[in-house]
Amino acid sequence: MDFTSDNASGIAPEILEALSRANTGTAASYGADEFTARLRKRFCDVFEHEVEVFPVVTGTAANALALAAIAPPYGAVFCHELAHVHLDECGAPEMFSGGAKLVPVGGADARIDAALLQAELAKLPAGVVHHVQPAALTLTQSTELGSVYRNEDIAALAEIARARGLLIHMDGARFANALASLSVSPAEATWKSGVDLMSFGATKNGAMAAEAVIVFNPDVARDLAFRRKRAGHLLSKMRFVSAQLEAYLEDGLWLRLAAHANSMASRVADGLRSYQAASLHLDPQANEIFVRLPSADVRRLKDAGARFHKWPMPGDSEAGHTIRLVTSFSTTPEETDRFISVLRG
Repeated sequence: MDFTSDNASGIAPEILEALSRANTGTAASYGADEFTARLRKRFCDVFEHEVEVFPVVTGTAANALALAAIAPPYGAVFCHELAHVHLDECGAPEMFSGGAKLVPVGGADARIDAALLQAELAKLPAGVVHHVQPAALTLTQSTELGSVYRNEDIAALAEIARARGLLIHMDGARFANALASLSVSPAEATWKSGVDLMSFGATKNGAMAAEAVIVFNPDVARDLAFRRKRAGHLLSKMRFVSAQLEAYLEDGLWLRLAAHANSMASRVADGLRSYQAASLHLDPQANEIFVRLPSADVRRLKDAGARFHKWPMPGDSEAGHTIRLVTSFSTTPEETDRFISVLRG
């Protein structure tokens, strides 16, 4: 009953097999291999668009490199106040960009509110030398609270950003989970809605260590190859990253794995709804659940071996705590049912 994170899961068998196949013979180094060449074509097919692909091994590197490509050192990057780039990346976006300022914006359920974004933009008039200059907007899909942006939500925020000359980045660490929830195409959820580049995640959804910066707008990709090298993410044996991503995209594996994780989250949520003392923060839209439980229930679950993180929320007290539950491609129905069974005592 490990619901701490989808990072805690192992490697999907199909991706492990792909790594084994890639471990035969020799291949050109630093991304000049056939795996990486095929991967770019595969991403072009998936997104129905000519794209540039920069594989890396961590989501933090993908986010920081992508934002550094679109925000100068004196730039402002607007993000949700709960965004991973703001709270959980140890200043990497600021360091990689040479000092760009992250500007947090509010909004319910970790989604940026359009009116609040406009208000924050208004505080930074263009051309005033005393202020950082608005440069980029970053959106997390799915969000840190397990909610998702609809295509029209992204398009509306992108329109506001475009009016001020901002470029739009998407943190897609759980992009597959969002797509599986929304049932829209990758193209519709990204460049067709105004996204210029994205961090495409696979590690949380079955890969060993594989992420990529996907660039839809060629104007922003000119120096990314150099930034990646300088950051230490141009792997000499890049084929082992590209092979993971290639297998991840093969025959829709990435969406099947995400759909399973989402369905396990829905299964847990259904069980929680039937427990009167449980209070769901919101119905899960991807693979994360936030629920407030009496402290005694939290202790009983821990004592029974369930693993999860406490996640402080407004309204928590000594009597009841919010916990975060994250399901993955490897979560089983038996795990979810046992968790609910223990909760019910």
